[in-house]
Amino acid sequence: MPKQGRPSGSSDGLLQLRRRSRIATRRLIAPPAALVALTTVIAALPTDASADVGSDQQQISQLEQEIGQQGAQVANLVAAYDQALTAEQLATNRVVAAQARLASDQQTENQAMTVLRQIALSTYMSNTQNNSALAIFSSASPESVVAQQEYSQIANETLRDTVDAVTIDVRQTEATAAQLRAAQAQAQANLAAAASAKNSAQAALAQDDALLAQVKGNLAQLMEQEQQREEQEEQQLAAAQAAANPVNVTFSPSTGTYTDPLANIRDLTPERVDQGVDYSGYGPITAVGDAEVMSTSNSGWPGGTFICYKLLDGPAAGLVMYAAEDIEPLVSVGQQISAGQTIGNMYEGPDGIETGWADPSCDSVTMARDYGQFSGANSTAFGANYSQLLQYVGAPPGVMQNEPATGSLPSNWPQW
Repeated sequence: MPKQGRPSGSSDGLLQLRRRSRIATRRLIAPPAALVALTTVIAALPTDASADVGSDQQQISQLEQEIGQQGAQVANLVAAYDQALTAEQLATNRVVAAQARLASDQQTENQAMTVLRQIALSTYMSNTQNNSALAIFSSASPESVVAQQEYSQIANETLRDTVDAVTIDVRQTEATAAQLRAAQAQAQANLAAAASAKNSAQAALAQDDALLAQVKGNLAQLMEQEQQREEQEEQQLAAAQAAANPVNVTFSPSTGTYTDPLANIRDLTPERVDQGVDYSGYGPITAVGDAEVMSTSNSGWPGGTFICYKLLDGPAAGLVMYAAEDIEPLVSVGQQISAGQTIGNMYEGPDGIETGWADPSCDSVTMARDYGQFSGANSTAFGANYSQLLQYVGAPPGVMQNEPATGSLPSNWPQW
């Protein structure tokens, strides 16, 4: 969950500036569209990293240009392939139709040949004496001879016309089928050529896509390395400042009883240990021990709540605790509170709560920040110590993000 930064000041201003630079770097890495803005952050990087990032950025620009051109080429080739496929299918359909017509014509020719055989058989049978129906053709009379000649002439002409018509149609159909087969072969050749060109262009495009992904991966790695370097420098700078100007923490351990501040929280779920300890759930949150309320709000924290109170007794008397984020405060500044007294109601907001050790000034800064231990999501020494305290009083401890925790505690800090 988001956390409050250190308040402004002469030395803190540099921390804020570096932190804004780090946040800008993260935003550049996240969305691919942000690659166009790389020139903004390159100027802020060290010389060696800037050179690598600039080279990768230029290569990315060139690759994206080539991919755009190849994409247009592939689109044209795909359109040509689709046209060739349509032409090939049309030619195939025409060949099928011509073959069907040829089969029909051949059937008609076979039927004509059947008629011819029937006529020949009838003519043959007309010369026999046993066929009374054709007896007229058996007579040698002039009338019979004339009838036979007329019948034969009519039959031959009919047969000849039928066979001629069928033969012409068959030849035309065969010629058409041959032309269509040639067109089909050409369409298939065009289709194969278009498919080959399309596949080649797509392969080149895929190769450039892979190269672009690799270059972007290298760029993201460089940016991540630069981010880590900045975070390390920020931590080192904060640690150096803490060492040069140590936070004046004074406490006087005494007798006193501490209680579980989360005992009445429903659906309590421990989350990460960072500056303090994060939890989700809802219900009343109470004071760890007898204390004086130093603050209840700060706009720098999610939800605007920052209940800060100074312990008055017990092993950590004089130290300051905070409970922040999704809490409705039920106490006021200057109020004296007792161990186990309700200080606010935790509601089911988007951030949950965070509780831990605060700077003695109660200005919204944590002890982990004071000592330069926190870099965004890591478990700090102060957060781990507070998690141990909560476990000591009966609450579930938080979830460590790294072992060992980042940083160290002052030599006289209480242990649990």
